[in-house]
Amino acid sequence: MGADQTIDWRNAAASALDWWHEAGVDTLVDDAPRDWFAAPEPLVVPAATPVAPVVAPSAMPLLLSDFLNWRSSAEVPEADWSGVSLAASGPADATVMVLVDCPDRDDGDAGALLSGASGRLLDKMLAAIGLTRDEVHLAAVCAKRPTAGRIHSDVEERLAEIAKHHIGLVAPERLLLLGNAASRAILGTELQAARGRLHGFNHKTGETGIGSTAVVASFHPRFLIEKPAAKAEAWKDLQMLMGGQMSQKGAE
Repeated sequence: MGADQTIDWRNAAASALDWWHEAGVDTLVDDAPRDWFAAPEPLVVPAATPVAPVVAPSAMPLLLSDFLNWRSSAEVPEADWSGVSLAASGPADATVMVLVDCPDRDDGDAGALLSGASGRLLDKMLAAIGLTRDEVHLAAVCAKRPTAGRIHSDVEERLAEIAKHHIGLVAPERLLLLGNAASRAILGTELQAARGRLHGFNHKTGETGIGSTAVVASFHPRFLIEKPAAKAEAWKDLQMLMGGQMSQKGAE
C-alpha cells in the first residue's frame, strides 16, 4: 500500500468520524451488545397522574332539624377545629333570632352559647324588650370557637352562606346581629357602618335589601361589658329591633 493511499484512508476515516460527531455520536460501542437489526421497542408513554376532582360543597339540608345535625358534621368549615361544636338553641319558629360571632371561651364546658357573663347580659337585654332566651332562636356564625376568637378569612364566605341558610330555615320576623363578625356575615358590612338603621333580609333568597326579615346590628355583650358607656347605644338598637314601641328603659 502506497503512502498516498494511506493518507487517503486516514482522511476518509477522519471525515467519517467528524460526521458522526456532528450527528451527536460520541462513542463507537455500547456497554452491552446491541442487535442493530431488532425491531425498535414500542414507545411507552407514562400514564398521566390522576387529578382529584373538585368537590363542590354539598347542598345544605332543607329542614331545620336536619340542618342542626349537619352543622356539626364533617362537611362544615369548623370540622377539623379543636373544641366543642355548639348547636343553636330556641324555637324553630321564633319571631326573633339572635346571631353572634362564635362561642365564648367558656361555652364549650357549659355546652351552650353565651353561658357566662355575656349570656347574663344578653338575658337582661332581652328582658328589656319583653323577651326571654327561651323565646328567641340563638345561633353563632361559627359553631366552634376559632383561634383567638376571630373567624379565619379563608372560611368567612362559606360560614356566611351557612348562616344565611340557617336564617332562611327559621324565617324570623326580626334578626339581631351581635358583633362585627355577624354583621359582616349577613350584611357584608362592618358593624359601625351597619348600626343605626334598619336593614332588610330576604330569608328566601339570602339577599340583603328589602325583605321579610327586619335586621338590626348591635354590639356584642362582651363588648358592652368592656365598654359600659355603649349600652345606651345598644338600647337604641334594641328599640329599633322591636319597632320603636318600647318604653324608654335601658338594659343594664
